[in-house]
Amino acid sequence: MPRAAPLRRAALAALAILVLIPLPAAAQSLTVGCLLNGDGSFDGYTLFAPIASTTTYLIDNGGFLVNSWESSYRPALSTYLLESGHLLRAAKISNPNFNAGGSGGMVEESSWDGDLLWQYTYSTSFHHQHHDIEPLASGNVLVVAWEYKSQAEAIAEGRNPSLITQGKLWPDHVIEVEPTGATTGTIVWEWHVWDHLIQDYDPGKPNYGVVADHPELIDLNYPSVGAAAGNADWNHLNSVDHNAEFDQIIMSSHSFDEVWVIDHSTTTEEAAGHTGGASGKGGDLLYRWGNPETYDAGGAAEQRLFAQHDAKWIPDGYPGEGNILVFNNGTRRPGVDYSSVEELVPPVDALGNYTYVPGSPYDPEDPIWSYSAANPPDFHAQNISGATRLPNGNTLICDGPAGTFFEVTAAFDTVWFYVSPVTQFGPLDQGDPPPSDGRNVFRAERYAPGFPGFDGHDMTPGDPIEQYPLGVEEAVEGVAGASSDVVARLALHPSRPNPFTPATAIAFELPETGRVRLAVYDVRGRKVATLVDGVRGAGEHSVSWDGRNDRG
Repeated sequence: MPRAAPLRRAALAALAILVLIPLPAAAQSLTVGCLLNGDGSFDGYTLFAPIASTTTYLIDNGGFLVNSWESSYRPALSTYLLESGHLLRAAKISNPNFNAGGSGGMVEESSWDGDLLWQYTYSTSFHHQHHDIEPLASGNVLVVAWEYKSQAEAIAEGRNPSLITQGKLWPDHVIEVEPTGATTGTIVWEWHVWDHLIQDYDPGKPNYGVVADHPELIDLNYPSVGAAAGNADWNHLNSVDHNAEFDQIIMSSHSFDEVWVIDHSTTTEEAAGHTGGASGKGGDLLYRWGNPETYDAGGAAEQRLFAQHDAKWIPDGYPGEGNILVFNNGTRRPGVDYSSVEELVPPVDALGNYTYVPGSPYDPEDPIWSYSAANPPDFHAQNISGATRLPNGNTLICDGPAGTFFEVTAAFDTVWFYVSPVTQFGPLDQGDPPPSDGRNVFRAERYAPGFPGFDGHDMTPGDPIEQYPLGVEEAVEGVAGASSDVVARLALHPSRPNPFTPATAIAFELPETGRVRLAVYDVRGRKVATLVDGVRGAGEHSVSWDGRNDRG
C-alpha cells in the first residue's frame, strides 16, 4: 500500500493535515510518532538512533523525517551532529573479550548525504570503546573505553580478591583521538582510572590509605556490596562531556552512582599523576557528586543519584548555563524506583576551581531543579536515557527503554511528545501498539534551526518515519468502513490544489454503529481545528472549515 505523500513547508501557512479517526466501537488514538507538539515547544530538529536499528533519524517537531543515515552497524551508543553537517556516531562491533552493556568498538563520521568519511576502530584484546563519545571544537573526539586488567594485576594494586568474581577487571579510561585518515587516528591525550586509585584493604599494596582523606581518588574496592560488586565492568562510565570554558571533562559512573569532573588541560603525563594542568591537580578528580559513600563522606541518606546517565554542562547562553544536568534513572532508589532529571549548581569559581569541606559531601546538598512524574513511579527508565536543556529553557527528556521523547517547561508542563516507531523489524504502522521492548534509544538531541550544520542543506520535511499504509483515496473510503485499528492521515501534496485554502467541505458516511472525530493539524503537528466531535449514527454527514482561520 502506498504511503502518504510528503509534506512541504513552502505552504506552511495554509497547508494542513486532516486526521480522521474512525471509532466504530471504542476510542482510537495515534500510537507512534508525534503525539503532541504544543504551544511553547522549542521548534527544532531531533536526532536519535534506535539501538535495534542501523539507521539514524533527524525529524522536525511534527515528527516528519528531514534526513537519515544508514550504517552497517548498530549504534554504541551515542550520536551527534557536527557543525560541518556531518554525523558522528559510535558503532557496535563484536569483541568477545568485552561483552557487556554499551559495548561498541568503533567511531564513524558520515557526510550529510551519508558518505562514510572516517571509521576508526578502538577495539583489541586490551581495550574497547563503549557507550559515549564527545566531539571537540578542534575536530578531535573523546572516546570512553574499557581496558583489561587481569586478576593478578588487580590484586597487585590492592583489589580485594573476593571482588573479582569474573576473574578480570575493566577499569575505564578516556582517550582523545585526532582523525588522520579514512580509518586512522592518533591518540593525543588520555586519562585512566587506574592512575588515580585509593584502597584501604591491603596495607602491603600500593594505593593504601584512608579513603575519606582522598576524595580526589577512586576507591579500588567500591562497590563492595550490591549488584555491581565484583563485576569486571567496574566503573561503567556511560557519558562524557567537555566544558570548553574550563577545559574540563565530566563523566557519569553508573556503578558509583555519581558524576566525576577531571582536568583536560593536562598533558597525558600530567593526567597520569597528581599535579599539573590548570587545576594543578593532574588527573585527580576535581569534583564528584551523587553518592558520598564512595569517598566515605556520607551514607544512604546523602545519596542523590541512582544509576544515572547523561551528565553534561548546560551550554552558555541557555537558561541555567554552567549548571550540570543529569538523567537520574532512579534504579535502586530507596523506597520506590522512579526517574528524575536533576539540575545542580556546582561549587565552582570563575577559574574552574571547586570548593570542598573535608569529611563532608560535595555541594550542593540538593538540585536546584528536578523533574519527575506527578506520581513519581509512573516514570521509571531503568537504564540508558538522557536529558538536554533547550535554548528556551525547556528540557528534552529521553525515556530510553520506552523509546519516547518529551519536552517539559521549567514549570513541568509537557509541550512535546514523540514515540519512536522504530523496532528491530523496521518502522511500525500508525495505530499499531508499540511493543513493550525493542524500541530502546540511548539519547535524543535537539538542534536549533540556525545550527551551522544545516547550512546549505535541504531541510524540507518528508514523510513521518511511521508507516501509513492507506493512501489518500483508500483513507477516504476507510472512513465509512474502516476496521477498529485504522488511523488514516491524509497528507496533501503541493502538486495538487490545497482544499483547505480558503475553505473546504468534507462529506463522509458512517456505518450504523459509527462514530468519528475530525481534526486539522498544521505541518508542525499542532491542532488548528476540531471539525466534528462525536458524530454518531448511520448516514451521510458533512462539515465545512475555513482555512483562513488557521492559526498555524
